[in-house]
Amino acid sequence: MDYKATLNLPQTDFPMKANLYQREPELLKRWQELDLYGMIEEAGKDKPVYMLHDGPPYANGHTHIGHALNKTLKDIVLKVKRMEGFHAPYVPGWDCHGLPIELQVEKNLGSKKHQMTKAEMRKECRVYAKKFIDIQKEEFKRLGVLGDWDNPYMTMTNEYEGLTAAELAKFAHNGGLYRGKKPVHWCSSCVTALAEAEVEYADHTSPSIFVKFALQDDVSAAIPALAGKPVFVVIWTTTPWTIPANLAIAMHPEYDYCAVEVDGQLLIVAEGLKDQFLAANSLSGETVATFKATLLERKRCKHPFYDRDSIILLGEHVTLEAGTGCVHTAPGHGQDDYVLGLKEGLDIYNPVDNHGKYIGNLELFGGEKVFEANPKVIEKLQEVGALVGVSSISHSYPHCWRCKKPIIFRATEQWFISMDANQLRQKSLEAIDKVQWIPKWGRDRIYGMVENRPDWCISRQRSWGVPITAFSCTDCGEFLADGPTMDHVAGLFKQHSSDVWFEWEAAQLLPAETKCPKCGSTAFEKENDILDVWFDSGVSHAAVLEPNPKLSSPADLYLEGSDQHRGWFHSSLLESVGTRGVAPYKSVLTHGFVLDGQGRKMSKSMGNVVAPEDVIKKFGGDVLRLWCSAQDYRDDNRISEEILNRVAEAYRRIRNTCRFMLGNLYDFDPATNSVAFSDLMPIDRLALHHLELLKERVLAAYTDFEFHVIYQAVNGFCTVELSAQYLDILKDRLYTSRKDAHERRSSQTAMYLITDTLTRLLAPLISFTADEIWQYLPGEREASVHLAAFPQLVPGNKDETLAERWGRLFDVRADVLKALELKRVEKVIGHPLDAAVKLSAPPETIAFMNDYLEKLRAICIVTSLDLVEELSSEAYDGTVVEGLKVLIEKAPGEKCERCWCYSEELGSNAEHPTICQKCIAAVI
Repeated sequence: MDYKATLNLPQTDFPMKANLYQREPELLKRWQELDLYGMIEEAGKDKPVYMLHDGPPYANGHTHIGHALNKTLKDIVLKVKRMEGFHAPYVPGWDCHGLPIELQVEKNLGSKKHQMTKAEMRKECRVYAKKFIDIQKEEFKRLGVLGDWDNPYMTMTNEYEGLTAAELAKFAHNGGLYRGKKPVHWCSSCVTALAEAEVEYADHTSPSIFVKFALQDDVSAAIPALAGKPVFVVIWTTTPWTIPANLAIAMHPEYDYCAVEVDGQLLIVAEGLKDQFLAANSLSGETVATFKATLLERKRCKHPFYDRDSIILLGEHVTLEAGTGCVHTAPGHGQDDYVLGLKEGLDIYNPVDNHGKYIGNLELFGGEKVFEANPKVIEKLQEVGALVGVSSISHSYPHCWRCKKPIIFRATEQWFISMDANQLRQKSLEAIDKVQWIPKWGRDRIYGMVENRPDWCISRQRSWGVPITAFSCTDCGEFLADGPTMDHVAGLFKQHSSDVWFEWEAAQLLPAETKCPKCGSTAFEKENDILDVWFDSGVSHAAVLEPNPKLSSPADLYLEGSDQHRGWFHSSLLESVGTRGVAPYKSVLTHGFVLDGQGRKMSKSMGNVVAPEDVIKKFGGDVLRLWCSAQDYRDDNRISEEILNRVAEAYRRIRNTCRFMLGNLYDFDPATNSVAFSDLMPIDRLALHHLELLKERVLAAYTDFEFHVIYQAVNGFCTVELSAQYLDILKDRLYTSRKDAHERRSSQTAMYLITDTLTRLLAPLISFTADEIWQYLPGEREASVHLAAFPQLVPGNKDETLAERWGRLFDVRADVLKALELKRVEKVIGHPLDAAVKLSAPPETIAFMNDYLEKLRAICIVTSLDLVEELSSEAYDGTVVEGLKVLIEKAPGEKCERCWCYSEELGSNAEHPTICQKCIAAVI
């Protein structure tokens, strides 16, 4: 008789080798044929809505590893919420306007760009953006991200552009929009103003100079010690190029200042910085007077090389952190300078043009590029005797996010949204405190940014974007930027796109019979500036969520990288609070950046870029997804081949564990073969106890967005509770029992519940593999695991008393396994079933083991296990169970051909002489 044929060996078509790179596209095709997302939407239509709103990635280039992390985390959250019983739609979006696309199109066009109109350039930009939207869409889908990919939102569609213009009109209606001359971040290479979120800080070496301004007014009446000697106020700056724009010197009203006599001259500096100043310039001198700056308020100093005054003003912004406590003030080139200048009635003077050059008629330096003029300014200061000292300083300096070049502060006419009109700042701060921030430090970060930020500069001097829908009177120059006019233009954008701004005349865009409110003229010109792209994306709550009845606003969750506290989270907050009085989100979750294996930022120049496409080719999408969930995303996350290999090993462990269980369910029908929980074998109930603990931990972690906890918990469960313990022990029962034996159906029931539960719990993380397993599970079920719900908690399945008893048995097993391994090394045995085990222990332990003797033999997977009072000195001394001794001997008798256990009764049955009594009962 072929006894092997009588064994219930595992049978499954579920592949051992994942081959994810080939298999996952087949699953994607199946999802498409099923219209899986449509089925999800249909199934969720009557459920409560959970709205995760997609922050739009930029439609430029292929996706990078940061995109993969972000989109995967979003997909995990959405799949979790659907399995928790919510309708969780996902409308992906793209940010389509802005400088990077415009510059890339210009580069691609080369000299042709000079022959093209703005309208023609915009058409090229539109084509370019659409090309990369299509590319990125496929790359995101390849990650297993489910969503409404056929109907994404794009900031360049007619509807979106019209709604963007309509949102701008709301600020015109409520008085928050204004035009003014203020210093803003300016990139002279890209020739445009920049938002705070478009500024990156990098190390930069600048000149560090101390300059003395001669005091013109006689102050000896107030400070007698200053009589009879030349007096100078000393400033410090790292931007010598701004000295030509100096109009004042700021001093703090409460600090003590002193006059230090150096080589017959009196130099005024803050008392608290005197020693530092003297040391930095290798000077020595004695203090002749100490006084408050109030005695010098509005006194006149002489500009070092221009025939004009620099006025001494009092300012609370002055600090004693560095310099002299006397601050060089150029209202056209600094925010604090501007605020003080505005308060004191100074001209907001800016002698620098759009390209970062001094205006042509500027005395001494006209036409010079400002950074290149630094040495010439220093040389001039030296020439006129105003330079006290010069050195270099390495410091963090603002650079353009796009071209990476240093930028300047420069006062220009721009459009702003006021932070204080309508109490936008205060309302935004109050709204921040009503939002759940994950992690909690996100609250402090964005709060500090909003609390201290200047008015929002929303204008850009480019062409690829939504125009600022304002007009200026041709006759008197008055600006027309009222709500009704802007609403009218917004309607045209919705109908025709914002391209009409560049294709139609002003008269065609304005409401009929529009007149200048100042002079009555009917001749107008269109504004040339476009909107900040952060305003574009910041209105997405209004343009995407509010008009769609299937979606909801405010969103339940915004989920982006931590840089978005100053980006999309920030602009969305200001826009929504400014127009609706509430934040556009209830919760905000942020993740860190992706670094290489050594913790370095990725860059092409360093050759350490990890592309999602390369990871998928080598490891598969599910391994990349598992890496995303294995990280504590709140921190910066590292990725490397070594790290991915570890994740891939964990993936294989999970896959092979599920494959083993599927293989042993080939003849199991849960509807007819399931065993009631109360009738399950004790070890099967123990497995379900552990499963219940896993469910509790995983479901709680999903609720708390702690996906790395799930990865660790499931990996540990598969490695320890299942592979190392439960499943290894089950093999004899599964393979050698009769097919329909109670003990076999009991173990199959437990394995079915475990596999079904694991598949559901893993579906948000390894979406392809979970759905693949789902197809092989027996019984009636949904077409995809992504249509299923999470497993319900069954508290009654927990049994701490059972777990405690079996924990003691597994402690004994641990010592037995160590003893078996020693004998295997000595070649006394080959397989544990070759062994007969004898145990001795203290009376209480013996009594406990005696109650579970057969169970103990089964979990140790040995032929026999007996308890004895005493063992010889050659016995192994247990290290886990106190007082336990283990003796391993070769099992007596012959080896059963079918189950491999040894028996002294082999041959007693003439029909089946080579198998044991237990196996005979199973085959007859």
